[in-house]
Amino acid sequence: MPDALTAKGRATRARIVEGAAEVLREQGVAFTTLDDIRSRTGTSKSQLFHYFPDGKDELLLAVAQFEADRVLADQQPHLGRLDSWESWHQWRDAVVERYELQGDHCPLGSLFLQVGRSGPGARAIVTELMRQWQEQLARGMRTLRENGLVSPDLDVERTAAALLAGIQGGVTIMMSTGDSTHLRAALDTGIAHLRATKGASATA
Repeated sequence: MPDALTAKGRATRARIVEGAAEVLREQGVAFTTLDDIRSRTGTSKSQLFHYFPDGKDELLLAVAQFEADRVLADQQPHLGRLDSWESWHQWRDAVVERYELQGDHCPLGSLFLQVGRSGPGARAIVTELMRQWQEQLARGMRTLRENGLVSPDLDVERTAAALLAGIQGGVTIMMSTGDSTHLRAALDTGIAHLRATKGASATA
């Protein structure tokens, strides 16, 4: 990305990325051309390459970052305030709804297939997404612990990692089968485990 973009330049780049994301969701990565994106965003070829000098792969990585940010944004405001059992169940419902609406097409996965899932850019996006997601879950668990709703001995980081792994497994199965049963089970079991730690601590 060009250095020191003006506010107008940042807005233009963001508009191109958002428009590209819309086209890619509608048509799929394999069937979308830069001309399709230019047409949707009202962008000239020179303008497109001004913001994305390395062409389509650079643009696709920017869209991948946009889609990764949406994964977390779609869980808000619940993910950011996991301070009660009600809020945890609201978050659970938001996650299920998000992935049921997405269906068997994962925009992020499709983008990574195109640019190379193991490439440094793609790997950095996924790593940061998972880091932020796990940290927000862990923050919610720490809040539960502070409020006396779970065991004071709860291993927050390990439990958050396990819950996130369960979600990812449930999403993968759902994308293969079209059935959200496993995703729901991972979420419900994870929350039930949290609630059970309080009783286990009391009887220890």
